[in-house]
Amino acid sequence: MYTSATISPPLTIVFALSGYEYFLGFLLLCSLVPVIALTASWVVRPKRGSPERRTTYESGMEPLGGAWIQFNIRYYMFALVFVIFDVETVFLYPWAVAFHTLGLLAFIEALIFVAILIVGLVYAWRKGALEWS
Repeated sequence: MYTSATISPPLTIVFALSGYEYFLGFLLLCSLVPVIALTASWVVRPKRGSPERRTTYESGMEPLGGAWIQFNIRYYMFALVFVIFDVETVFLYPWAVAFHTLGLLAFIEALIFVAILIVGLVYAWRKGALEWS
């Protein structure tokens, strides 16, 4: 054990859940990257702004009207339907990669998931969310 001649016990880091050290490091790194990026952009940014710099940019042309215009709600509905089916692809890709090892229950769950999305597509179609005009 430790006697009076020993100064202190060796420094050790004790984690409540062993095996999560790399996850903690990854979490800290992921937290620091946005902070470093925002700090660097604040330091490097131009300090003075001119009226020309504050105008709306329209591909090199003179801006027409104000920058605050209202878009048609159909644009947002179309974008939401796209995002829903884009997320479907993200969820189905890992399932398709591991399909041969998952079994029948996972196949049935995927069919239920796709069925729910098809019901949502039919609902959006009937409400006219997919009509652009």
